[in-house]
Amino acid sequence: MAFNIDAVDVLVWGGGTGGVAAALQAARGGASTLLLTPGSWLGGMVSAAGVCCPDGNELTPWQTGLWGAFLRELERREPEGLDHNWVSCFGYRPTTAECVLQDWVHNESRLQWWPECSLKEVERQGARIQAVQVAVANQRQRIACEVVIDGSDRGDLLPLAGAAFRFGWEDQEQWDEPSAPSRQRLQSDPFFRNQPVQSPTWVVMGQLQGNPLAWPEPERNDDPSPARLPAPFKQACSAFGLTKTLTYGRLPTGLVMLNWPLHGNDWHQRLERAFGMDAQAEALLFNEMQQHSLHFAEALRDATDGRLSLGRAFPSDSGCPSPWLAPMPYWREGRRMVGLSTVIEQHLLPQDSDHLVGKPPMDDSGTLQAIAIGNYANDHHYPGEDWPLAPKSCRWGGRWTGTPFSIPYGALVSADIDNLLAADKAFSTSHMANGATRLQPLILNVGQAAGMAAALAVETATQPSALSVRALQMRLINDAHAPSAVVPLWDTPWHHTQWRQRQIRALDRHQLEPASLQTHRAGTIWQGWIHRDDQGGFRFEQKGQESIPLITLEPAVHDSLEQIDASRSVTLDGIRNPWGPWLRVTSVN
Repeated sequence: MAFNIDAVDVLVWGGGTGGVAAALQAARGGASTLLLTPGSWLGGMVSAAGVCCPDGNELTPWQTGLWGAFLRELERREPEGLDHNWVSCFGYRPTTAECVLQDWVHNESRLQWWPECSLKEVERQGARIQAVQVAVANQRQRIACEVVIDGSDRGDLLPLAGAAFRFGWEDQEQWDEPSAPSRQRLQSDPFFRNQPVQSPTWVVMGQLQGNPLAWPEPERNDDPSPARLPAPFKQACSAFGLTKTLTYGRLPTGLVMLNWPLHGNDWHQRLERAFGMDAQAEALLFNEMQQHSLHFAEALRDATDGRLSLGRAFPSDSGCPSPWLAPMPYWREGRRMVGLSTVIEQHLLPQDSDHLVGKPPMDDSGTLQAIAIGNYANDHHYPGEDWPLAPKSCRWGGRWTGTPFSIPYGALVSADIDNLLAADKAFSTSHMANGATRLQPLILNVGQAAGMAAALAVETATQPSALSVRALQMRLINDAHAPSAVVPLWDTPWHHTQWRQRQIRALDRHQLEPASLQTHRAGTIWQGWIHRDDQGGFRFEQKGQESIPLITLEPAVHDSLEQIDASRSVTLDGIRNPWGPWLRVTSVN
């Protein structure tokens, strides 16, 4: 690989999920693009961090943009399908995800990728970054650039650029966020100093021997006693039992993603070491995290009498410490750039019971500023009891899902550096909002928007801070590779024939008629009966067999289910997931 570039249109630092998405989209938009990553793998949390059960954006109206394209390519490349666990509707091997991303990167002629770099210096003149200096292949390289994108998990470039950023908690008095702590509590309780960011996890992979649903009854149904799981994991299985704990993150071929928040392998101690300049302190932190996860896997192995072993999931060229430890930690939060606008908790919450969407972000003239959609239910990871959060979930399609919200373009743009964008978890959010904005699907699409904005800025000789948001929105909606939604429309899935037209009309604030119902068949045929359960969901039953929960990600199927008020004979197209357990329906007759 030649490291002889001295100038590019767009420079992307960081191998995070949003970083690779931004680099891809900038190159597809016509800009010469250089992607610099500290490791030898791309993708951050979707591959290198091993978080292979994505959360959020599971419904087909939200499966758009690079997230939707990534999901459909995973479905094509995983022979066993993606229905393997109960925390997500999708599960895949990290090597499959990495192959998808690397294939995409290598297929873009305008995109070059330099792996295994270290960031040394950011040259800034006034409100512009002029160049970035990195060490790569024992050389120091200076690369001049028109636009810079921080695509790292921890906001690594921000302090070197002198960009304003936030770190840690904000008090309730700052933005009146309902779930934030009061100023008095924030200043007096040492918890907030000791826990400045959400707890990260070093994912370790297990390998199931056989089918846990067929294990002997005591193993399958009885929680292990506290004595069978040593401290600090004694209560890890108390909420769900051993089998559910193991199949939470089950992947194809029986791999198990161990990323367990309940007395599991989240790491909470001295996290400030990940954000200083002391490489030795960071290395010690990383070793502590790895050993903690290995001890958790060992405890589960003993509790299963060896039916769970360590799983070989990461090849040596990924930079992993061992074949079962991810090459990097799963960072849930880091530095958060101060942007032209900031996403706070109120932006995530449904407007009211009749409007199950977050308040749309508008500028002073009433123009919609949205460039990406998320819907994850706010979720924070700390030691001790769950942090109480304002609810933002609803029942839909037989299951719980989060209400959708929109990310404004201004949250991607630095408030004090005109040509700096953020593409990963470091975009401008509050600490409380980060619990819903940090997930893989949304970050893929935030990165896509950042890359599209960078390419558009280069093309029009405009600073990203002065870019036409409407022009960016239209390019996202009409993208040739991965058209991305900017308006959350519950009734319009990604495959709807009028998807683009409805996005544009909604963007123009036109009143939309209900979408024509269109299904997307992808499964096998099932015949039986559907009836409502007593919890607002649905169950499917075949003669002589036990009924199972029925869910859907399709608006047309959801609408059909909502019409059922008694038992009904049906023919379904669907996919069975025994680990959920559920039948995921794609069409119903």
